[in-house]
Formats: sequence, C-alpha cells, structure tokens
Amino acid sequence: MSGETVVIGDGPLTIEALTAIARGRRPAALSTTAQDRIRAARSVIEKAIADDKPVYGLTTGLGAGVDTRLSPDDLAAFQRRVAFARAVGVGGEMPAEEVRAMMAARIAGMSVGQTGVSLAVTQALVDALNAGFHPIVPSIGSVGAADLAPLAHMALALLGDGEAEIGGERMGGGEALKRAGLQPVPIGPKDGHALVVANAASAGRGALALADVRLALDTLDRAAALSMEAFGANISPLAEAVNAARPAPGQLEAARTVYALLVGGPLGENKASRRVQDPLSFRCVAPVHGAARTAYAEAEAMVLLELNHSGDNPVIVDRQLKSNGNFDMTGFTLRFEALSQALSHVATISAQRALKLMSPAYSDQPRFLTPMGQSRTGFATLQKAISALEGEIRARAQPATLALLHAADGVEDHAANAPAAVTKLAEAAERLLYLAACEMVVAAQSIDLRGSVQLGQGTARIRDFVRAHVDRLEEDRPSGPDVSRLAEAIWAGQWG
Repeated sequence: MSGETVVIGDGPLTIEALTAIARGRRPAALSTTAQDRIRAARSVIEKAIADDKPVYGLTTGLGAGVDTRLSPDDLAAFQRRVAFARAVGVGGEMPAEEVRAMMAARIAGMSVGQTGVSLAVTQALVDALNAGFHPIVPSIGSVGAADLAPLAHMALALLGDGEAEIGGERMGGGEALKRAGLQPVPIGPKDGHALVVANAASAGRGALALADVRLALDTLDRAAALSMEAFGANISPLAEAVNAARPAPGQLEAARTVYALLVGGPLGENKASRRVQDPLSFRCVAPVHGAARTAYAEAEAMVLLELNHSGDNPVIVDRQLKSNGNFDMTGFTLRFEALSQALSHVATISAQRALKLMSPAYSDQPRFLTPMGQSRTGFATLQKAISALEGEIRARAQPATLALLHAADGVEDHAANAPAAVTKLAEAAERLLYLAACEMVVAAQSIDLRGSVQLGQGTARIRDFVRAHVDRLEEDRPSGPDVSRLAEAIWAGQWG
C-alpha cells in the first residue's frame, strides 16, 4: 500500500477515492464516526436477538427460507452457511482492481451504520483490503438483486475457505490469510448476511467503469477538436448563442469545451472554414457529446447513491429493523443502459469524422491520407478497425436488463441485472478510447498533409501529444501498434 489513507465514513466516498483504493492501492481506514455508527447499529441486532423477534436473515432463513425460524444455538453457524450456499459464481474471474472496488464499496455501505454488522467484521474487511488480500471472485452469478454470489466468494476467502490472491500468487483462502498476517473473519449473528446482502460488486465496478467513461469522453472531445482543425470545419455550431437557442442538457457545456481547444487559431475565429455547412458528424458534436455528458452525470449520481447509502435488507432505521426493497437496482441499471447508448452515438460520429477525413470528396486531400500516391494503402485498412470498434460499442448498447427469470421459489421475482449493464459499459468505454485514438491519428495525419497550418492552443498540444507517440505516416506500415501505443499513453494518464 502507498499514498495517503482514504478515510471512509466521515463524508461521501467519491468515485475518485474508490478508484484510488482499487487501482492506486491506497490504504483505507474507518473513521471514528463510522465506528460509532456501526456499534450503535449492532446494539439493535443484539436487542432483536434478546427479544427473540422474527428478523429476516437474523432469526429466520433467507429467500424462500424466510418462513423458517432459526434456533438460538444456530444463529452464528447459519451466518457461516450463508456464504457457502451463495458462492455460485462461474466464469472468468474479476480482476484484482474490481475485487478491491467491491471490498471498498461494501466497507462504505457498512460505514453508514444501518446494516447491523459487527465492527470486528467491518474492520477485518478493511484489514484485508490494506494487506492486498484479494479473494478470487468469478464474474458471473449476480442479477443485481444484491450481488450475493460475488460477495459470497469474497466472504469465503475471508473465512479461510475459497481462494485468494496475494502478492501476485494464488492460493487457498486460509493460506492467503496466514501470508497476509490476518485471522479468519469472526462471524456472529447477522454478519454473514451483512457481508453478502449488498450491491457492492455493481457499485464498485460501476465506479471504475465511470472513471474509464470519463477519460474516454475527455479524449473524444480532444479528438473532435483535432478533426475540426484537420477538416477546416465551420465552427458556428459551437457558438454560445447557437447553443442557447435550444439549450438541451449538456449541449452548451460540450460546445464550450470543444471550442476552448480551438482558441488561438484561425479556426477558432471561424476564419478557416471550407464549407457553409459540414456533415452532421462535425456539426452535431455539441448536442451528441452534451447528451453523453448528461447521461454520464446521471449514472454517476446513481453510483454515488449506492456507495454512500445502505441498500441492506433489513435496514436499521430509528433503531428498528425494517424489511425493504432498497437493494433493487432498476434506477441504477437504466442509467447505465442510457449511458451505454450515449456512448454508441458519440462512437458513431467519431468514426464518421475519421472516414470523412480520409475521403477526397469531403476533405480535399489524398484518398486514405497517403502522401505516397494511390499505389499505397494509407489508412484504408484502418477503416476496418474503426468499423469494428464502432460496431462493438453499438452492440454493447443493446439492453441487458429485460426478461430475467425469477428465483427463490418465486419470492425473488424481479431483478434489474445491474452487473451485466456495468460490464457492457466498461467494455464500451475501453473500445471508445481506442476509437478516439484512431480518430486522433487520422486527424494528425490530415493536418500534417495540409502543410503549414496554425492550430488553436489546445489542438496544437493535442497534435504534439499524438506526434510524441505516433510518427506521421509516409510509407505504409502497421497502424494498429500506433493506435494502441497512443491509447495506452492516454490510459496511463500521460496527457499532462
């Protein structure tokens, strides 16, 4: 672990803070206030046990087993069985950063003080995170009505069962705990249920996906501005008054962002435009990018809601345990689906801009931007990669939230499939950044072929960044490595 400790429980956990824990391996700590809340909530659990009240998951079974009362001497043992019975995940395993994000999200949920989990279990989860103890968690098994399966696999390893990775080595959960200097999590009444009854996998992975989306959208703003310079676009669609004439959400902000990159050059003053009116992929950047930013903001709000509130069932309110459906992820999933669809729109116009720059009919430049004559291929075959990326992003815009089977003997007859929506979005964001890198490589080539071109202050920096990683295309060469090198530099945060 390195870097400043992220304190959980004094204020809202942000996407940036969670990402720092998950990807930057920053240590985490529970605030004193959070510890006090957890203790207070635990006293409610202890009172409910003393009063022998029927409480879901505490003195009764779970799911269809809600009609089964537990004997007093089985309360703690039942909590161990919770994880074993729900570790039904299959398929590829979640990367360590996603497991860390899930662990951090569950800690944040517990810190609210409405779960009833013991402080010892919460602190054990923090200690495991800080020790680099990463349970092996299969990626398939949750439908988003609490991420029972992934959290159960997490709990198994914490109990000394299952498997975990530590220091890059995979081993049994018990051996991993010893290697990390940890003890198995102490499970008492309610604790096993508290570990699994949350949407922490969806919320944690969703936060990481949104961090990637934000980077991809930032990159796409730069790509669009560079393409406008290369195309000699008419930038009147970016004018303040034009966008105020129909103030759609996000549109004016998007126009300002792209225009700011053009300031300082003739295009920024609209003195280098070649046409009265350009194709829609240039003309509609503000409304399309603005719509994507708006969809992003709505998805971000739902992630922050999940990270900083309790979705537990039952939930402790006014020192009472209340049955509820707060774990339902319909609102979360719908906003992630909308954002996936928004990414498809920005992907399509990015791809179209790149293709237009390669076409003499639109760009007044050599076909496929080769300076060596038509015996050379230029960027002709890069169009296939561009098309493949755009198609894959569009495929991931198809809904995943409809028509799920019921479970638990019909008791659990609705679910929103949030995990699938998060997975689709994360995959689309990765492909969108590669697509933006393709557009920037093409736009930089187009600018270079125009000869001595004065650029805006922002676009000059963007072109220089591209050229720091990708040389101008002269003789035909593989373009895939060029695009990948540029995209990897952007992923690594080298914009400066």
